[in-house]
Amino acid sequence: MAQRNYALKDYDTKAELAYKLLESCRVCPRRCGVNRLNDERGFCEMGRDFMISSYGPHFGEEPELVGKGGSGTIFLTGCNLKCMFCQNYTISHLKDGEVVAKEKFVDIMFTLEDTGCHNINFVTPTHFGPQILEAIITARKRGLKVPFVYNCGGYESLEMLKLFDGLIEIYMPDFKYSDSKVAEELANAPDYFEICKAAIKEMHRQVGDLVVDSGIAVKGLLVRHLVMPYGLAGTEEIMRFLAEEISKDAYVNIMDQYYPAYQAKTHPKLNRRITTTEYDKAVTVARSHGLHRGFYSEI
Repeated sequence: MAQRNYALKDYDTKAELAYKLLESCRVCPRRCGVNRLNDERGFCEMGRDFMISSYGPHFGEEPELVGKGGSGTIFLTGCNLKCMFCQNYTISHLKDGEVVAKEKFVDIMFTLEDTGCHNINFVTPTHFGPQILEAIITARKRGLKVPFVYNCGGYESLEMLKLFDGLIEIYMPDFKYSDSKVAEELANAPDYFEICKAAIKEMHRQVGDLVVDSGIAVKGLLVRHLVMPYGLAGTEEIMRFLAEEISKDAYVNIMDQYYPAYQAKTHPKLNRRITTTEYDKAVTVARSHGLHRGFYSEI
């Protein structure tokens, strides 16, 4: 990856602007308005400091991220969606993790790179956007070379995303719901579809379609879509949008691993795994719209 001049004043200015978003928090679309610089807490329940649950090489991500050395994942505590079926609910809902100083967070990135990871993969980063942006700038100034992966739920602030322009190589958003009623019921986010569409357009504008070199992703957009029982995810509308308004060459991982985690067992339409028919239908829908990259998962 070509080294860029991260000592430019523009990047330090970006960090200053990003931190201002924490004063009356508008880091994500919920715009809670709390002063997180004073450690006040909003929907995500996080304050000023990083909280992480774990970090290390991860071999369960997409093959283009994993390669031989793994994806260098850092699991951040909390979430700005908190879906009721979250498979990482101990981290997102129950706040499993510990506070980590900014300097330690940057050191973790270098540890992962030194271990042989192909990238630094921020898992659920949205609510720590300003802190992550500052850490990226610091790491690049110190010579970190591997790409950064922004692995998020898709419920993103355009204001924050635009500050990441030029700093994130790989965007990996979920695209969870297309129905506002479903998004409201399952994640308290009735505006999810419109917010996610705008976010993915901005991500694609910044990095384009996924570029792979010798089997390893180096830059671009990778979208994840979890197939859910009874068509709750609204796959048809999501695939249509990606094909018509993003790119037919968009990389879309249509995932089959839904299971009733956390509170899902109490919901009459979430309390079972998906069927082969439901998954095959989702793939057929994607192909019918001309999408063709990323469909390697099978039940």
